[in-house]
Amino acid sequence: MKRVYGVIGIKAKMANWNADFTGRPKSTSNGDIFGSDKALKYPMKKMWENEDKKVMYIKSLKEEKGNVVPNKLGERYANLFSTIDKKNTTTNEVLTNLFKCIDVKNFGATFAEEGQNISITGAVQFGQGFNKFDDTNIEVQDILSPFADSTKEDAKQSTLGTKVTVDEAHYFYGFSINPKAYDNYKKILNDFEGYTEKDFEDFKKVALTSATAFNTNSKFGCENEFALFVKCSQEDTYLPDLSDYIVFDSDKRAIDLLKVEELIKGKYESVEVYFNPYKLEVNTTLDKFNIFTQEKL
Repeated sequence: MKRVYGVIGIKAKMANWNADFTGRPKSTSNGDIFGSDKALKYPMKKMWENEDKKVMYIKSLKEEKGNVVPNKLGERYANLFSTIDKKNTTTNEVLTNLFKCIDVKNFGATFAEEGQNISITGAVQFGQGFNKFDDTNIEVQDILSPFADSTKEDAKQSTLGTKVTVDEAHYFYGFSINPKAYDNYKKILNDFEGYTEKDFEDFKKVALTSATAFNTNSKFGCENEFALFVKCSQEDTYLPDLSDYIVFDSDKRAIDLLKVEELIKGKYESVEVYFNPYKLEVNTTLDKFNIFTQEKL
């Protein structure tokens, strides 16, 4: 398959798409709110895991001495495949197994365990998702706990907590897919086909739905609202981060793709634009689809 470039848009309304360690939405030193690539990948991996696909890099738990603790990297590998034998397990075998995991096939891996030191650069690479909405406010809500402070024997009142959200934000992540990233592995691993159309279709599905499907307390209100997929016509076509060329009108909740159309003119085999037609306008001459039904508009 050819290279693919695109953009994934996530809306957050009274939700917190990606908090920092203080609980506030992540922001740069100049105050720009953004979401990390990890925040986007996590619901994708959870969706794949829920579909019973092999996912390597996701938290899993075990019971240990009466406690519940996370698995180590080698233990997670053993759960999915088998325990690595320092003397008999080859790097070729570990690589073959890692590529059976759909998250590794898309995002790559760093695997340093039991005599193995493997680094795979993923075919799919994301930028950081910056909020393009002009009027985002951070909302802090006080929450009353039903319990007294367990650290104070004389506590007579229940404790207070806080929940931090944004009133509204629209994050846009640029991404690229380089199918040639695994060409070297095709030469050394038996029956390995590299990054395939099937891998792309698996990625495309979670790119359109995983944030909407992932409803935790802080992320209820976050949803996939936009996605752009540009499949290049030539293998040597290289495009910049397309999210930089998306113009977002905060008053109309509208996206203008005119600059993107100029940038990709004559360079694509196909282009698909998915969006929420009930809450968002998209100004473009490219083919448009309903992001919920995937039907052409």
